[in-house]
Amino acid sequence: MDFLVVGLGNIGSEYASTRHNMGFMILDAWAQASNAIFTVERYGAVAEVSFKGRHFTLLKPSTYMNLSGNAVRYWMQRLELPLENLLVISDDINLPFGTLRMRKRGSSGGHNGLEHITAMLETDAYARIRVGIGNGFSRGGQIDYVLGNLDEEERQQVPQLAERMVAGIKTWAILGPERAMNQINTQPQTPSEPAKTAES
Repeated sequence: MDFLVVGLGNIGSEYASTRHNMGFMILDAWAQASNAIFTVERYGAVAEVSFKGRHFTLLKPSTYMNLSGNAVRYWMQRLELPLENLLVISDDINLPFGTLRMRKRGSSGGHNGLEHITAMLETDAYARIRVGIGNGFSRGGQIDYVLGNLDEEERQQVPQLAERMVAGIKTWAILGPERAMNQINTQPQTPSEPAKTAES
């Protein structure tokens, strides 16, 4: 079975470590752990990863965030995939940093990349995982915040976030979205408290 996993971000070295590029960072970590290499193709950089009979095409769109739907629509058509085999990874300022939230469908939540994908696919019925980046900015400072670089503490958390997310995506592909949501939406347990599920 084939799946398309899209990580949202902006191309260019000046955006590589920014909060808005969390989708790119997750796919980069997955590819590195799988010894996969991204190659530049139409509408984006693509890597191929397989796991237990499932084949994943990892896509980092080269369209810039606001036109991400062009890349997603093209690759969905090229791979001839049903909508249920698409998953999109995006950042979210409405969630605390490091919180993961998977849904089978939903609104864009004001995220320009998701909004354009929904417009191009003419539906919001596709799986997505939102990665919390927090909202530590003052009024009017949202753009500078999301296009600002992760701080050192945040950068150190990215590999663990990627590991949790990739495990959840594999569950999604093998056991379905309900099991994957139960896995991804549960926050990691600390020594002093039981595991808990993230609130909306």
